[in-house]
Amino acid sequence: MKSEAVASLLEDMYASPTPYHAAHRAADLLDGASFRQCAADQALPSEPGAYYVRHGGMLIAWLLDASHSGFTIVGAHTDSPNLRIKPRPVKTSAGFVQLGVETYGGVLLNSWLDRDLGIAGRVALGGEGNLEQRLLRIDEAILRVPQLAIHLDREITPNGLKLNPQRHMVPIWGLADSDADSADQEPDGDEFRQMLADVLDVDTERILGYDLMAYDLQEPSFVGRDRTMVASARIDNLVSTFCGVHAMVAMANSGDVGRRCPVLVLYDHEEVGSESATGASGAALAAMVERIAYARGEDRSTFLASLNQSIAISADGAHATHPNYADRHDQEHLIALNAGVVVKRNANVRYATDASSEAFAVAVAQEAGQPLQFYSHRNDLPCGSTIGPMLSARLAISTVDLGAPQLAMHSIRETAGASDIAALASLLEAAWHSSLAVSEVS
Repeated sequence: MKSEAVASLLEDMYASPTPYHAAHRAADLLDGASFRQCAADQALPSEPGAYYVRHGGMLIAWLLDASHSGFTIVGAHTDSPNLRIKPRPVKTSAGFVQLGVETYGGVLLNSWLDRDLGIAGRVALGGEGNLEQRLLRIDEAILRVPQLAIHLDREITPNGLKLNPQRHMVPIWGLADSDADSADQEPDGDEFRQMLADVLDVDTERILGYDLMAYDLQEPSFVGRDRTMVASARIDNLVSTFCGVHAMVAMANSGDVGRRCPVLVLYDHEEVGSESATGASGAALAAMVERIAYARGEDRSTFLASLNQSIAISADGAHATHPNYADRHDQEHLIALNAGVVVKRNANVRYATDASSEAFAVAVAQEAGQPLQFYSHRNDLPCGSTIGPMLSARLAISTVDLGAPQLAMHSIRETAGASDIAALASLLEAAWHSSLAVSEVS
C-alpha cells in the first residue's frame, strides 16, 4: 500500500463517522471489486467466488473455493468511543437548547471539548407495513461542547480537568426562544425528530427509532515535519477495518484463493464488550463459517475438524510509546511509530496471542519481509482487551492479536504512522496467501 493508497484509506475513514457508515463503505469497496452480497436468510452460494453479508455495523466477507480446508480469519471492529444521542434528547439550560448524550465506550472526554461536531447514524422508518433503515449524516457543525473558562475554574491548573459525563458533556444545539416561559423548560423533542425528518425528506410520523451519535468534522491529515504520520478520528479501529477491506480486495484480485478460506469479519460493539447480535461475543461468525463450509460441500464433522487447521488474526490498534509519558510503558516493550506492525501479548489473555499464533505471525512477516514489534502491558496498569479472546473462544482456533501502533487511543483524534498502516494491509494480505500449516505441539 503506497502513500496514495493510505490517503484513499483515510478517505474511507472520513466517510465512516459511525459503524453503520463503515459497514456501508466496506460494502461499496467490495461491490467495486465484484464481490456479491448475499442475503443472510438464504442459502449461501456454492460456486467459487467472492461474497459478503452485512448487518448493521457488521460485515463478513469471504472467498469460496472447493480446494479450501479450514479458514484464515481476520477480525476488526467498526465502532469507536463517542457520544450517542439519547432517546429523548432535547433540553434547555441557561437559554441554550441542548441534546442529551450518553457516553459510549472508554471516551477521553476532554478531547471532545470545543470541537465542531456533526450528527450521524441510522434512522428506523415505518410505513406501508414495512420497516426501513436509512443512513443519516449531518455534515455540519450542529453540536458543540464548550469548556468552562479558566476564570471560572481556577483549580484546573493545580488539580487538572475533571468532567462529569452527565453534567459537563451535554452539547449545545442552539439558543432557546427568547419568549420561553422558563430558562429550564424541558421540550418534548418534536423539533429534533423534525430535523431528522427534514434531512431524510420523510414525514416525522415515520421515524420510529434511531441510533445516532456525534462525530468530529475535522478531516484526516498527514502530519509531522515529513508528513509520515496521520491524524484522524476513529483510527481505533477503522485503520484495521479498512486495511482488512483493502487487503481482501487485493486478495480477490490476485487470483490466488489461498490454502484456507480467507474470511474478513468486521464487528460492531467492541468498545462496550461485544455482547450483541453484531458483536464478537455473538454467534454470527461461528454460524457463518459453518455455512461457508457446507457451501463448499463439507459435512459438520469435516467442518469441525477443519477448525484445527484454522488461524485467526484480531487486528486492532496498539499503544505506541508516548514521548511525554514514556514511564507509562514497559521499558523492554517500547513501541515506535513507523517501525512495523505490533504483536500484542498478555499472560491473562486480554489478548489472544500465544506461542503458536505468534509463530504464525512472525513467519508470515518474515516471508513478507516485514519487521514486527512486540507489546506487553505494564503489570501495575490495567490492560485493555480486543475481540481476539472472544473470537478464539467462540471458534476454538488459534488467534494472534496485532495491529498498527498509535498515540492517544480513544481520543476524538488519534495519531498513527503512515507506513504502519501500509504494513498492516500488506501483512493481512500475506496471511491470507500463506500456506503455513497450523498445528499443535506433538
